[in-house]
Amino acid sequence: MSDSETGPDETHSDHPSADGGGSDSPFRDPGSRPRVAILGAPDRARVLTALERLRPAIATHADLVVEDLKFSHDFSETQIDLLIVLGGDGSILQAARQLAGHEIPVLGVNCGSLGFLAALSVDDFLEAWPRVAQGGFRIVDHLMLRVSLVRGGQVVAQQLALNEAAILGGPPYNLLEIDLYADGTLATTYRCDGLIVSTPIGSTAHNLSAGGPILRKHLRAIVIQPISPHTLTYRPLVDSADTELEILVARPNQSTSIVIDGRVLSPIHRGDRIQIRASGHRFRLLSVPGQNEYRTLREKLGWGGSVFP
Repeated sequence: MSDSETGPDETHSDHPSADGGGSDSPFRDPGSRPRVAILGAPDRARVLTALERLRPAIATHADLVVEDLKFSHDFSETQIDLLIVLGGDGSILQAARQLAGHEIPVLGVNCGSLGFLAALSVDDFLEAWPRVAQGGFRIVDHLMLRVSLVRGGQVVAQQLALNEAAILGGPPYNLLEIDLYADGTLATTYRCDGLIVSTPIGSTAHNLSAGGPILRKHLRAIVIQPISPHTLTYRPLVDSADTELEILVARPNQSTSIVIDGRVLSPIHRGDRIQIRASGHRFRLLSVPGQNEYRTLREKLGWGGSVFP
């Protein structure tokens, strides 16, 4: 996936909405019915059931121009105002890959189990949809990373990351030595099982499982998180997203790889350099009335419990 830089990207954008008193619709053609696409995984019964419930409601207030249950539509060929993704967070990540930098606003409907990104239930969507179709929402722009694998002075693989870029070892599972450079200066050499560079959106994914911190999603920051470091003084590092990182693995195993949002981008060879920087592209998620980031964390991570009986 190529990623042409178009300039600095804003991480938070509040468009006029029905809630905020603005009169202009966030859609490209105010006053007309929005053009909507639906993406979903075809092999999940919950997705198909949700689609049957949502299709007539969506068609009442919008023109449904794309219905893609194979994650195969080319969004460069179609003018879309809103992309509705049915599934879980994995489906949102797949949608981000499919958009390939096309900044179409996305609304996720949770048909899975956890759902940090696809936070709306089907019932929540049905309640909110008439207002959403009239522009009653905010668009929140989220940081994406451009990850490049440089071999012999040439970029041989490149992709956008919404959640994270991870250096993961493989058989024979030896300890990795990973040099981390920040803005051209050697920061440290990690001795660990792997390394995660996470966006705020990805901070509740692999980074959280590895012991890293949760970042508010609108922050322009990254987390650098070693996996099972050999030295206890290695701790997660929160840095500016504008820091340009370069990573070298001294002696990679045969299956040591750079993994982007759970998908292998490429095996890593000796001498390869992995470059990570903020992308000029943004991932645009809708925030509808009733949604709240702390509410999502409270519900998904069980923060509502008490330590007292």
